[in-house]
Amino acid sequence: MSFATFGDFLAMGHHGLYVWSAYGICLAVLALNVGAPLLARRRYLQEEARRLRRENNQ
Repeated sequence: MSFATFGDFLAMGHHGLYVWSAYGICLAVLALNVGAPLLARRRYLQEEARRLRRENNQ
């Protein structure tokens, strides 16, 4: 499929809103699938470090 202009490419034959929102939602879900475990791991390691410090200080 070819488009005459970049604006036509973005409009996708008046389906651009659906197409680009689907891409955006997909990218957001992928980012969450990567980011959430990384943040959870960081939080877990910080909690464990705090727990170890508390145990060592007693």
